[in-house]
Amino acid sequence: MPDPAVRAFIAVGSNIDPHANILLAIEQLARSVPMVGVSTFYRTTPLGRPGQPAFLNGVVVVETAMAPRDLKFGLLRRIEADLGRVRTADKYAARTIDLDILLYGDRIIDQPDLKVPDPDLRERAFLIVPLAELAPDVVLPDDGRAAAEAARGVDGAGLVADIEFSERLRRRVGL
Repeated sequence: MPDPAVRAFIAVGSNIDPHANILLAIEQLARSVPMVGVSTFYRTTPLGRPGQPAFLNGVVVVETAMAPRDLKFGLLRRIEADLGRVRTADKYAARTIDLDILLYGDRIIDQPDLKVPDPDLRERAFLIVPLAELAPDVVLPDDGRAAAEAARGVDGAGLVADIEFSERLRRRVGL
């Protein structure tokens, strides 16, 4: 009997041709798992590398019965590779696409190569603000706070909404 579907919140970001690469990534993702929400996407200054092009970041929510490891390493990493993502030791390198699991239902996973909730979720406005937009009442399983409450604790002043692009993404996946 297959596992019941859970809601997984996935961070999506790019600073190399971001409009094209995010659109392609979300289309690929939507062909593999039902997509139930797309947040507003925000232009942000790159962390650690202010000379790089700006990032475009947002969050999508999918329903999946895939195990968390299968979702991350079987699907998300495959999409990244398909779009030319090359992982290096430089965690601040420019990238065609970055796909990370922020939340997977109410699970807490602490493995060397898979941590859920994402450890940066509460510190980075470009993660928690779009998550709170999609699901303000979703509970962060490791501290029991609602996403909206956690979002109030970050400085979102550097986020610049790309409303037109966000609406185009939603239409593209039928939301």
